[in-house]
Amino acid sequence: MDRSNAMLYSMLATFPDKSDNIQDDLTAFAVRLNKNCLCNQDGKFLRKLVQSEGERYPHLFEAWRQHGPGKISSALGALFSRLCHKGVLQIDDFDLAARQFLALVNADLQMISLFGGTPTDEELESAGRNAVQTFLRAYGTPASPNIVQPPSLAAVG
Repeated sequence: MDRSNAMLYSMLATFPDKSDNIQDDLTAFAVRLNKNCLCNQDGKFLRKLVQSEGERYPHLFEAWRQHGPGKISSALGALFSRLCHKGVLQIDDFDLAARQFLALVNADLQMISLFGGTPTDEELESAGRNAVQTFLRAYGTPASPNIVQPPSLAAVG
């Protein structure tokens, strides 16, 4: 857990703090986070351990939750607050937004990870891009640079 958290905090240090191209910057961050934390050897081992032994040893699950996902959500929420204060994002609940970001970032990779696989670079990039597009549709501002906006329903009809 200590080794995993050390890598996690080194990845959090690469979080974008400017808004030149928030979509590309957050996507690159999501790819780094997945590749170096969630999908690396330690991340896969910890998830498998918790999945297989968490019910039998609830204290194991609780320790992992508090010292793993609980820590990253709080730290990521604080980083999102900085972007919000710069006017790039519109977020009311930073911790909720952080949990949703992490869920989105991991969504496309869960089946691969569940069976012990390691996603390819293309799968990591696709998962990151999908996650960030969805996240920015929920929390991006119209003034945020380079955010791909979905087509309006009037244009579809």
